[in-house]
Amino acid sequence: MTVRFPALLLALISAASAQNWPSFRGPAASGVADHQNLPVKWDTARGTGIQWATALPGLAHSSPIVWGDRIFVTTAVSSRPDASFKRGLYGEGDASDDVSPQQWKVICLDRQSGKILWERTAYEGVPKEKRHMKATYANSTPATDGKVVIAFFGSQGLYAYDLAGTLLWKRDLGKLNVGAYDLPEYEWGTASSPILYEDKVIVQCDQQKGSFLEAFDSQTGRTVWKTERDELPSWGTPAVYRGTARTELVTNGSNFVRGYDPATGKELWRLGGSSKITAPTPVFGDGLLVVASGRRPEAPIFAIRAGASGDITGDTRWVAWQKQQRGPYMPTPLIYGGYLYVLGNAGVFDCYSLATGAEIYRERIPHQGSGFSGSPVASDGKIYLPSEDGDVFVVKAGPHFELLQKNEMGEPLMASPAISGGMLLVRTQHRLWAIGAKGTQPTAFAR
Repeated sequence: MTVRFPALLLALISAASAQNWPSFRGPAASGVADHQNLPVKWDTARGTGIQWATALPGLAHSSPIVWGDRIFVTTAVSSRPDASFKRGLYGEGDASDDVSPQQWKVICLDRQSGKILWERTAYEGVPKEKRHMKATYANSTPATDGKVVIAFFGSQGLYAYDLAGTLLWKRDLGKLNVGAYDLPEYEWGTASSPILYEDKVIVQCDQQKGSFLEAFDSQTGRTVWKTERDELPSWGTPAVYRGTARTELVTNGSNFVRGYDPATGKELWRLGGSSKITAPTPVFGDGLLVVASGRRPEAPIFAIRAGASGDITGDTRWVAWQKQQRGPYMPTPLIYGGYLYVLGNAGVFDCYSLATGAEIYRERIPHQGSGFSGSPVASDGKIYLPSEDGDVFVVKAGPHFELLQKNEMGEPLMASPAISGGMLLVRTQHRLWAIGAKGTQPTAFAR
């Protein structure tokens, strides 16, 4: 019954990762790119191990993406010069008081130098939605297939550009009311990122009422299919698992984790028992679909066998294993070398056997106290953990926990890193950094 993760797909992911990081968490949302020769240690103050650093306008928790020698980022530039967000571990659910006019931008940089090649304003005006005080108005990571660049700004719309910055099309998806499921008057803003599958752009829009999945033609913006969802607000990005038997579009949701046919939007299977708030993105390995969320009391981790059908809640034929109160609230888990790594917001770092769910270790990362929102990434036997305080911890992959290094970036760090062409791309509050082994002295500091 077990469907193995195709060896060819693993090879393609590894090869593509050396250059392209096309969407949130890279190829297949894996967060993995080997053969990169990334450094363990660097120094932003002295420039050691830094190839370049480029100042970026505005506020954004979205991650950088890469295609060839071009990097794409999004941002929202407030008309308030003191606009900020509040990082840290706290239980407040208030929205930010910044509802001033903004500019939602897409920016393209040269990967080799960090120079900004072009900058486009997708939308300008008063926000149509509020944002959580810990969030920004540009939480969603863009996506590209080398032909189009897709930027999703929630209630401000969905935009498609070519790689030269020409607007191809845009779609208004209406006001998306995304916030606390039990306090509808709260608005926290959108965060789910768009993905590209074949010739389709797919977005997951879960909100207080009228949740839906929608697929658009990537060249024209025409709706290909739209599937209504009986769901609570969510913030996770959908992911596509390309199995040997079939391809499955997997979504994290509160009422149900679901699998769909990405060609038609038809639901294939569903699994109940999740958290009331879901943010991590599904990840895949060895024929298992791993979906997690951190809202207690459930906070589950599910390892689901590919190829399921119908309601599989509690069905051990399809649910290989599951855990309660071990799921991460924000960071997406990482599958690497046969292990599943789970980083909690408070800095607890777990390692499990992917095949069985057996706990290998449970350790605490010695962070300063604000916690973790960005997701871990891995390369060449090392795992990089970005903390909100602005530190990147490097941990040795494998069954024994070993903290190799703590690197200080000097600014709050909320975005997940990207890996491309021998660089670890780290977006801090005000800058994009290219960290690479070749940069024993900085080759450029773009301004």
